[in-house]
Amino acid sequence: MQAVHWVGGSGLYAPSRNHGPKWGPTTVLIAQELSALAECRPGINYLARKLKVSERTVQYHLDMLREAGLLVYRTKGTRVTGSVRQASVFERVIPLEFDEALGIRTVGEGVERRPTGIAEKGLKLIGKLAKKAARKVRRRRSRTPVPGRGRCTPMEGGTSASSPTGTSTSPSETKLASGSTSHPTRKKTTRGPQKLNKIGRRYQLGQELVTNVPWLQQASPPRISWIARHCADAGWTWREVQAAAEEHSPIDPAEARRPSGLLAHRIKGVHLLYAHSAGRRSMVTAWEDSRAQEHFRHAGYDQPAQPVAGRTADEAMAEIRAVLQQPASAAECTEHEAGDLDITTLTRDEVLEHRLYAADPAYVRAMLVSLGDRDTRRLLTNKLVDQALVVSRTTRTLTPAF
Repeated sequence: MQAVHWVGGSGLYAPSRNHGPKWGPTTVLIAQELSALAECRPGINYLARKLKVSERTVQYHLDMLREAGLLVYRTKGTRVTGSVRQASVFERVIPLEFDEALGIRTVGEGVERRPTGIAEKGLKLIGKLAKKAARKVRRRRSRTPVPGRGRCTPMEGGTSASSPTGTSTSPSETKLASGSTSHPTRKKTTRGPQKLNKIGRRYQLGQELVTNVPWLQQASPPRISWIARHCADAGWTWREVQAAAEEHSPIDPAEARRPSGLLAHRIKGVHLLYAHSAGRRSMVTAWEDSRAQEHFRHAGYDQPAQPVAGRTADEAMAEIRAVLQQPASAAECTEHEAGDLDITTLTRDEVLEHRLYAADPAYVRAMLVSLGDRDTRRLLTNKLVDQALVVSRTTRTLTPAF
């Protein structure tokens, strides 16, 4: 676009025809549209519809840009009647005269030509051209009055198309497109990034919930945005919404078959219950503490004992104490006894008794060595075996909880 403004103001271009439009704002406007295309393949009807000019006018100005050396054909389009017409593909070119006039140093030839520097004399001119190239050219609004429709005045009278104070004529297009004409500098705007409105804030909260909450990752962000709209309007964060949903009981992602419905049930009316930020902070703190306690229980330090059929609570606790107080060779004895164990012949009470002993990680390790992983998990359940393995990896000695 700097080259386009320079060609228009330098007088380098001499039109080849005496009729038709001249170089002016329409030419610069078409060049501006061409510079915005990723692939310079404009259709004549597209440019005519976009700029609200005739197709013949677009063809005239494209010819002028080609004659000035700013456009070259890569492939020429087809205009065969009765078949699909193809638009021409152009390449945007900077004339060699532009580099020579401004003192731009280049390397390479043809399409490989690249600028490497500029002379001191061309810095001021290239700065002016850069300002013109950054300014978006717009078509002037027509001032021709609509026939048969007069403008209203405060005295409720009509006015004619002519003005008694004289007429003002528009300057010629050649003066508007010259590179020497000075234009008023636009005011600098100090606007920062735009703030989200109510709808944008809702969608932002919905996307954050789907991204960060594990059991909502399969949900639709627009649906979650609608469900949590009251919380978004009240200024809630995704962490506060998750804490409100999991306040009474945690949610397993594998069990959340319909996450959106579950979220709607869990947070119904919470924006009224926690209307102030202080209450929401207290709720989040209590929820985080409950999650820490839950993690502590899952690690095996606070696991409740399994109920044993036909036994009292005192007898079960006494047997657990006896197992935990066995000497170091007790694991070897258990391993020897488990070697002859057939889990298919055990009764229900015996299975529950073995699972009661699984509170000791040494007992579980001995069963794994004797029976193998498959039979041990069938006997003691996956939960008890995994719990014992976690405790064995995190600590070397198991401290009894009683």
